[in-house]
Amino acid sequence: MAKPMVAIIGKPNVGKSTFFNYIVGQRLSIVEDTPGVTRDRIYADSNWRGRSFTLIDTGGIEPELEDEIHIGMREQANIAINLADVIIFITDIKQGVTASDQEIATMLRKSKKPIVLVCNKADNFGEAVPELYEFYNLGIGDPYPVSSTNALGIGDVLDAIYEHFPEQEENEQNAEIINVAIIGKPNVGKSSLVNKILGENRVIVSNVAGTTRDAIDSYFENDTGKYNFIDTAGIRRKSKVNENIEKYSVMRSILAVERADVCLVLIDATEGVTEQDAKIAGEAHEAGKAIILVVNKWDEYAKETGTLEKYKKEVYNKLSYLSYAPIIFISAKTGQRVDKLFNLIKKVANNNAMRISTATLNQVINEAIATVQPPSDKGKRLKILYATQAQTKPPTFIIFVNNKELFHFSYERYLVNQIRSNFDLEGTPIRIISREKREKEI
Repeated sequence: MAKPMVAIIGKPNVGKSTFFNYIVGQRLSIVEDTPGVTRDRIYADSNWRGRSFTLIDTGGIEPELEDEIHIGMREQANIAINLADVIIFITDIKQGVTASDQEIATMLRKSKKPIVLVCNKADNFGEAVPELYEFYNLGIGDPYPVSSTNALGIGDVLDAIYEHFPEQEENEQNAEIINVAIIGKPNVGKSSLVNKILGENRVIVSNVAGTTRDAIDSYFENDTGKYNFIDTAGIRRKSKVNENIEKYSVMRSILAVERADVCLVLIDATEGVTEQDAKIAGEAHEAGKAIILVVNKWDEYAKETGTLEKYKKEVYNKLSYLSYAPIIFISAKTGQRVDKLFNLIKKVANNNAMRISTATLNQVINEAIATVQPPSDKGKRLKILYATQAQTKPPTFIIFVNNKELFHFSYERYLVNQIRSNFDLEGTPIRIISREKREKEI
């Protein structure tokens, strides 16, 4: 049985994100005084009274606004409501009941879901709050006064939602889930790819670059396995990152890379590999993540005989440090080759987590040494004494040598290539750490 899901709903600027951040214990949702900052659904896990649950923060609902972004925000909130087991309806006690609150309450009552009404910004918490009684007019039940900023009254709200959680099944087991971050510059098709995979309008899709400001998690399961797709805000060049909100989004994209097992680096086929693409891919490479280069909008690219191989060569020329990463050409719009991603994701995730026994590793190293002798300098020759794997994600190997200064980068790269080819470590970086050791210590 899945964890209970709790959706936070309300109009803009009532403190939903502050409430969300306090419960999950970290600054996941963007918090700014600008109304409408949180525009997509944000997921995070939390725990109360020994019960794990998933909390969903949503963009503010403004029923009267009909522009593309606000319509999209309402659609996302509706999806969150449909997914939720319990709904937290947050209002602003200082504003009193507004027309927007009335319309949202009507919408929530139609959902037939349990609703916990929260009156935020109750700064005089603990005193009699006459303003609270007005909120009974919403017809949702007892309102809970809280101050999210000062973390007051939140425990009572958590107790209330806990009472509405579904019965917990015994022996519940969480299967292995592969976390997949979809990264790339703005407007390259990241959200469209998530939506195509999920078959629903999971993330707002717009031609306005930078529409997705937050890193959004989407669970997906098929016959190949279980996946958590993380759609990230497009990472812009620093010269174009002016607003605080944009800076938060870039930071969150980088954090999304950190918690991913696999990074899909999306490249716009019509633009080719740009300098910004190289920097974004470099973030994933430096973090040691499994990487797949995904060339999107392939349906829009003019083709002739040999186009694919020529394009692939150009990608590797510009991203030479990612020669280990497989390339797949897709169209998120039409779904072309999207289904091929899953087995590739599983393969590179497994490779990133591969562990090689010390005996087998040293056999490969010894064969490599026999084929190409280690370098020498001024009569001194490098000796590879032995090797062992230190960790996975990425596969990291410690190679003990007689003299670290003789262990040139070119020979290190040769050994990496030998390890990669012998163990089929496609899609994952490999780290080598050299340590000096005297032969008599072995």
